[in-house]
Amino acid sequence: MYSVCVRDHIMIAHSFIGETFGSAQQLHGATYVVDVEFRRRQLDDDGLVVDIGVASHALREALAPLNYRNIDLLAEFAGRNTTTEFLAKVVFDRMALSIRDGRLGASATGLTSLRVTLHESHLAWASFEGELVAK
Repeated sequence: MYSVCVRDHIMIAHSFIGETFGSAQQLHGATYVVDVEFRRRQLDDDGLVVDIGVASHALREALAPLNYRNIDLLAEFAGRNTTTEFLAKVVFDRMALSIRDGRLGASATGLTSLRVTLHESHLAWASFEGELVAK
């Protein structure tokens, strides 16, 4: 299996619901380093997994609606705990949609799976990984 990973980051504000989260129930900031790993069984005709520049741009676009925002105020997250794990799936879904919509180019149809990892720090991170479903 071949893979290529691109990286970006986001800065958000959010809070959590529930005693489990202690002081994180209060509004607080988080900066995440976001990695997206693209995978495929065979390289495309140009010898690539995916165009890194195009993939980086798609990741930046997927993150833009979250960056520098209090995501508690976004309707799509109303009443949800926007944990690192939850946000990894959100980014996964946005990147999978970019691939299905052709925003990563025609050869990206050969991608078989993605892994999205959000790093909270050098000590803690969470990922969501899944197969890509064709249109």
